[in-house]
Amino acid sequence: MGKLKEILIDRKICKSIWFMRQAGRYLPEFRKIRLQNQNFIKLCLNSDLSSEITLQPINRFNLDSAIIFSDILMVPYALGQEVNFIKEQGPVLEEFNKEIFLKNNKKSFTKKLQPVYEAIKKSREKLNNDKSLIGFIGAPWTLLVYMLNIKLKKNELDYDKVKSRKDEVKLILDKLNDYLCIHIENQIDAGADVIQIFDSWAGLIKSDDFSEYCIVPNSKIVDFCRKKKIPVICFPRGIGKRYKDFNNNVKPNGISIDYEIEPNWAKTNLKNVVIQGGLAPKILLGSEDKIIVNAKKYLDVFNNLPYIFNLGHGLLPETDPDKVKRLIKFYREY
Repeated sequence: MGKLKEILIDRKICKSIWFMRQAGRYLPEFRKIRLQNQNFIKLCLNSDLSSEITLQPINRFNLDSAIIFSDILMVPYALGQEVNFIKEQGPVLEEFNKEIFLKNNKKSFTKKLQPVYEAIKKSREKLNNDKSLIGFIGAPWTLLVYMLNIKLKKNELDYDKVKSRKDEVKLILDKLNDYLCIHIENQIDAGADVIQIFDSWAGLIKSDDFSEYCIVPNSKIVDFCRKKKIPVICFPRGIGKRYKDFNNNVKPNGISIDYEIEPNWAKTNLKNVVIQGGLAPKILLGSEDKIIVNAKKYLDVFNNLPYIFNLGHGLLPETDPDKVKRLIKFYREY
């Protein structure tokens, strides 16, 4: 059993380190592969290359856990919605078609994502037994934001579209729950031993809708994982003090805090859960002294608790791998 799984299940007071987006755009060895593979979806479906990318940060830094190189939007793709990644713009999905969406079934969905599961299997075979392999999904609400193209700017949604299509929104969220649970189980069967749920746009949900669009969908998936004895980490990014309400209701094994959450507040308010993350990714763009001071703050606050050292979001593309290496060295020595 990997150290990460051990912490999440037994809540042992020991430490573990990995980074969100550790396999990807800041590493020169990844950029070399990406240059030769312009279609991002096809790259995620190349089991040999996605396994190789998954293991790059493990080979380079000897981190405690690997996270499979994939994307949360592989689920909409597998459900028949075309996904394109536009440079400087990000992912753009074709217009949602309810008929195509409802025609899906477990068999066709699993078949389309088989290369992802094959990549997990290959990665697990090459990992030491003491290292965890993390699978992941996007939470229903976050996937819905992309599927209905309701994101206007970085932190703004076309909320009128959500309200005017309320029945359709409910249908999509419910169906997504079914397919996400299938995707989780398939990842675990392939060799993943921990699941992280990314609710990247949870912070854009209005207070009145927070329970319906964030707490309820996440709770259903966490309940599924609990019944299957699958350790699960939730990352409802940007929800501020609502983290407490989320944690008390959803009750995941682990909760990943973003960089806007003060570690002392998290320690006081987030109970019966393993806390992960918090450090702002942009800190790694600064001086070595600044990195150490900020990392030390989290390690000191969570000193007598089970804690997973991570960032409050993914590694930035401009991050220097040598600074990542120095941070890991400091963490291990501290």
